[in-house]
Amino acid sequence: MTKPEIAKLQDYLRRKFANNNIRIVAMKAADSAEVYIGEESIGVIADDKEDGDDSFVFRMPILDIDLDE
Repeated sequence: MTKPEIAKLQDYLRRKFANNNIRIVAMKAADSAEVYIGEESIGVIADDKEDGDDSFVFRMPILDIDLDE
């Protein structure tokens, strides 16, 4: 992912979830970035270029132990 894409995604997620603590950090894989709230990693965004369409997939795993908090 490019820096401009990451900046746009970060702005979008901050507005969508009304949370300015969301930040996105590029990963070594060129098509992925990690999503954080504060210092906690909450998921990964991947660039999905399929059939000429450019979209992004956000995956957020939720562990059963997280539900007990």
